[in-house]
Amino acid sequence: MSREKSLSEVNRSIAVPAPKSFWRTMLAFVGPAYMVSVGYMDPGNWATDIAGGSKFGYQLIWILLMSNIMALLLQTLAVKLGVVKGWDLAQASRQQYPSWVNLPLYIFAEIAIAACDLAEVTGMAIGLNLLFGLPMIYGILITVFDSVILLFLLNKGIRKMEIFILSLISIIGLSFIVELFISKPVAGEIVKGFVPSSLNNDALYIAIGIIGATVMPHNLYLHSSLVQTRRIERSDLGIKEAIKFNFFDSAIALNLAFFVNAAILILAASAFYSNGFNQVSSIQDAHKLLKDIFGNSAPYLFAIALIAAGQSSTITGTLAGQIVMEGYLNLRISPRIRRLFTRLIAIVPTLLVVVYFGESKLNDLLIFSQVILSMQLGFAVIPLIHFTSSEKIMGIFKNNFLLKCFAWITALIIIVLNVKLISEETVRFFIYLGEGNYLLKMGVVILLLFISALLIYVTVEPFISRSHIAKKYVPHGEAVELQNVSDTVYRKIALTIDFSAHDQSTINNALSLGGKNATYLLIHIVESAGAIGMREEILDNETQYDKVNLAKYKTELEAMGYVITTELGFGKSARVIPGIINRSDVDLLVMGAHGHKGLKDFLFGSTVDHVRHNVKVPVLIVK
Repeated sequence: MSREKSLSEVNRSIAVPAPKSFWRTMLAFVGPAYMVSVGYMDPGNWATDIAGGSKFGYQLIWILLMSNIMALLLQTLAVKLGVVKGWDLAQASRQQYPSWVNLPLYIFAEIAIAACDLAEVTGMAIGLNLLFGLPMIYGILITVFDSVILLFLLNKGIRKMEIFILSLISIIGLSFIVELFISKPVAGEIVKGFVPSSLNNDALYIAIGIIGATVMPHNLYLHSSLVQTRRIERSDLGIKEAIKFNFFDSAIALNLAFFVNAAILILAASAFYSNGFNQVSSIQDAHKLLKDIFGNSAPYLFAIALIAAGQSSTITGTLAGQIVMEGYLNLRISPRIRRLFTRLIAIVPTLLVVVYFGESKLNDLLIFSQVILSMQLGFAVIPLIHFTSSEKIMGIFKNNFLLKCFAWITALIIIVLNVKLISEETVRFFIYLGEGNYLLKMGVVILLLFISALLIYVTVEPFISRSHIAKKYVPHGEAVELQNVSDTVYRKIALTIDFSAHDQSTINNALSLGGKNATYLLIHIVESAGAIGMREEILDNETQYDKVNLAKYKTELEAMGYVITTELGFGKSARVIPGIINRSDVDLLVMGAHGHKGLKDFLFGSTVDHVRHNVKVPVLIVK
């Protein structure tokens, strides 16, 4: 049964060799986890790592390690869902939950992705400011254009994008390796940091922030989709091998992310905690103090790593946005519009904060983005555990008892800690509002109650009723009974003419469908600047030549025995052609494809796509 594939433009686009050589096969699977890992080292993590290191030294390294193990477990479940079932997490949710549940789940996922993008926009702008002295507002506006990078890379194939992301990760890693050599941390203290220790209230708060910032909900959607880019053998053995090699990929990539986060915390501990600076929490303060303590090299490397982290994270974040929209809504829109839409959602609040509250409040915005992410995390983790634990969905690849226990313990820890974080931030927000503002406070309480009720439903519903698990995945509806199948007779066929080499193929195909019993309407659109403004009143040379050429086609075809009418339109083809077709009594439209795509579509527009969505007759596209 056909259905829309997750990220269909790159789905199963990378061949996997037969597992004769371990390393050759491993190399084929390397990539998806590295794209996911950037979400674990994005600018949103930096503030919590810096705060933890400056205030408590090396004490919280074990929290980073624990959160990394939790992340590896959850990403492994996402891999299993994508490899075994061929669903991403959004598609699975759309399939298994009723529509009234999926709509808020989709909205929450979009808000979470926008919040993550907000952190990345902010981090990127801060990095540009620290490195080049660029005013923050200009740095924020520049981030609009990095959406073009993603569009370009995706057109080049998923492998090119993976290589680009891996290059940025390498820049981040190398920058912090050098930073650690400059700061000279105490090795013995680092080792002690891996030993779990009791946490006081302040340490617990930062620990919650570290865990909340580490496990990102959009990464679960992203990973379950990216693993489907590998063209594996769809046998039990082939699926088992794919899960194994993707686990290796995830373990290496997430350990690299752990190294980066640990390096930030260790840098903060050795640079700030050891020198008595115990209240450093913002990225800007950290950059300034690094310069004061170590000179010029350290802060430059810090800023370069921050820019690389922001750029890599924003690419994967907007890709996750496409997966969520297509998965939950089964809706495909132009990729450039999708990326621009996501980016604008992040840029607008960032600009408002800078304009109205000043650049000093950007760190508060980073923290707020992590709270928003925390609110959505349970809605991604709990369905993922349900789906991968279901025998009807996963078959023999369902989670075993031990894995299921670890997964639920992980989910419980994450949700309890995030509930604590959200509660404390809500109380802090109410204190900030002060007396009055009862409607706003009531709105916040109602929203939190709704989120809690929905989370409870998503958690308990699969235990109560499993009937929905057996549903077939039919995104486009059931096949209908075919009756009275007969040949279609076209009485009047319209065809668009552009006086190019495409015309021969367009005319031939149209004539073969209608023969000499049909009437043909030849359409050409004059798109000159004058034609767009003056329309039918234009009398320029281009219009006169077009009239002559159109008359030539009419004369030649009539001499062959065909019935021909013509119409000359004025303005943009994408808008004028549908108007002509919808007011003409035609049965079919035949169009020649222009053959360009990607950046050229962005520059010149895509006439065919716009026309076929705005006419009421069938459209035949000839290339």
